[in-house]
Amino acid sequence: MDRIIEDKRRIKPKHLKIAVPVLLGIGAVLFMTFRDKSDTYRADRNKVAVELVTNGMFQDYIQVVGIVEPISYIYLDAVEGGMVKEICIEEGSMVKQGDVILRLTNINLNLSILESEAQLAEKSNFLRETRINMEQQKLTLQRELLNLDVDLEQKKRRAEQNKALYADELISREDYLRSREDYELALRTQRLTLKRYIQDSVFRTNQVEKISQNLASMQRNLELIYQRQENLNVKAPVDGQLGLLDAKPGQSINMGQRLGQINVLTSFKIKAKIDEHYIDRVRKGLTAYVNRETDTIRAELGKVYPEVRDGRFEVDLFFTGRLPTNIRAGQSYNIGLQLGETQQALMIPRGSFYQSTGGQWIYVLEADGKTAVKRNIRIGRQNPRNYEVLEGLKPGEKVITSGYELFGKNDKLILK
Repeated sequence: MDRIIEDKRRIKPKHLKIAVPVLLGIGAVLFMTFRDKSDTYRADRNKVAVELVTNGMFQDYIQVVGIVEPISYIYLDAVEGGMVKEICIEEGSMVKQGDVILRLTNINLNLSILESEAQLAEKSNFLRETRINMEQQKLTLQRELLNLDVDLEQKKRRAEQNKALYADELISREDYLRSREDYELALRTQRLTLKRYIQDSVFRTNQVEKISQNLASMQRNLELIYQRQENLNVKAPVDGQLGLLDAKPGQSINMGQRLGQINVLTSFKIKAKIDEHYIDRVRKGLTAYVNRETDTIRAELGKVYPEVRDGRFEVDLFFTGRLPTNIRAGQSYNIGLQLGETQQALMIPRGSFYQSTGGQWIYVLEADGKTAVKRNIRIGRQNPRNYEVLEGLKPGEKVITSGYELFGKNDKLILK
């Protein structure tokens, strides 16, 4: 008869059915407990830029692009209105002070000149006639006074003779009194005529003076009109270059209209635009270096314009020594503007990571060089090459400075 064989295995199949699920459960618990919970992104190492954190001398400057302009320019405005008759000098030409740039014509002004000349001639003739008449009246009065003087002397002599004859009772009292009355009448007539002569002289002098003043005023008015006519010739106010001329033959020009400008080329300046982020640090007197090919030329910030447009403000920089060779208005130069002193600082090279993080955090490589972890940092000053690190990094650490657009919000990177 058959005999039952006893199963001597320690681990039996029924035990396995229980142990395997238990072990899998324990393993899952341990994995969930000790696994790296941070979000991970796998990145191609060849497509990221890895830079070293260094401790060195930080140069506090910014790089801007400036445009060369003349040291100054003077606007050409039409002093007198008219029609463009002739353009004597073209744009871009060098001019000397007093050179005629363009000529205008004004018919109304010419008519005013003719009218003023006619009025002046009329007044001149009137003054001449007045003076002749006054001289004639003066001569008539002088002749009358002369006759009165002679008549007075004769009557005085007769009165004295009759007085002596009357005293000797050789003539009647009536003859004596009549001769004396004739003398007194001649004396009063002479005094009255002399008074009239003096008054007429004063009147004539005042009248001539007023007419002369009127004539001089008309003469000055005519000279001003002549000057207006001369202003129809638009001239260069200074030596320089005619940088702009907005006029064409036959064009009607109004008084005060802007026609162009003269560029003063005794020296040059550079106008640059700077991001408004630096407006509190940019001030007059800062040193700048103009880089041109292999040459570097020193300049100084001379003027800061307070108005901000499109997130930028303008400054003027002036050369403090020699000028660049072959400098021309309109050229563009790269300029390094020194904002502060060079100081020891912890630095990382500039990178496009800043656009994604705002300088608040960065990916730092682990010691194995295969993983990078997000770390909060604080950025201070910056120049075209480096960022100054105030907190969060140590010298010798490596960071990823390329763009983070593909990394999302992952806390950890695995570099393949």
